Amino acid sequence: MSTSTQSYITFLILFFLQFIKGSYSTTFNIVNKCSYTVWPGILTGAGTPPLSTTGFTLAPGESNTIAIPAAWSGRIWGRTLCSQDTATGKFSCITGDCDSSTEECAGGGAAPPATLAEFTLNGAGGLDFYDVSFVDGYNLPIKVEPQGGTGAGNCTATGCVVDLNAGCPTELRVVNSGNGEESVACKSACEAFGDPQYCCSGAYATPETCKPSSYSQFFKSACPLAYSYAYDDGTSTFTCASADYIVTFCPEPSAR
Repeated sequence: MSTSTQSYITFLILFFLQFIKGSYSTTFNIVNKCSYTVWPGILTGAGTPPLSTTGFTLAPGESNTIAIPAAWSGRIWGRTLCSQDTATGKFSCITGDCDSSTEECAGGGAAPPATLAEFTLNGAGGLDFYDVSFVDGYNLPIKVEPQGGTGAGNCTATGCVVDLNAGCPTELRVVNSGNGEESVACKSACEAFGDPQYCCSGAYATPETCKPSSYSQFFKSACPLAYSYAYDDGTSTFTCASADYIVTFCPEPSAR
């Protein structure tokens, strides 16, 4: 091999490595500590690069690390009680289903109720903004932990380590009729009743007019760092810079 050819190959390798480094600034390590299988779903926000996967399987104790493009925004959630129909091949989940009919969500979002981990990376001031939200209801505990963050921001872990399904108010419960009416998810009051005062819509579409309800307080009292309703920003949005993130389902092991 000639010296010029070797130099060209070296250049290509260095260019490729630099491209990878510049394109992927963060990793998400998604971990399942539940005693049951979880099928993570991922939805990328409009105008940001898609990830290498939009859905996969995590058995108890398994994890999956994903490279995240710079300036990515989107959400991650867990689907539970999933199965594939033997006759049609359709894949579906009792909670968090993204209606794609496959394990990959392929642009589909989580059907409420579902606990959401939400991210905007490299946002205002170069900060990552992240939260765990019950605005679309709750189906399993999630914790988000920044790793190695630097610069401005508080880099605080957030989320909910409590299983709220058993204590969910009766009128908000989603039950699995195939397993003795077990409560498997908890709707938001907006999803359950469609009332503007719970949905922060119509005359209630401002922080001044939309206030916490007894239902949002149920979530907030159990998990004070998570979003309990649409205008719960003050205690529920966190920032960090140049961090990687661990997203854990059932951070304190739970049974179903």
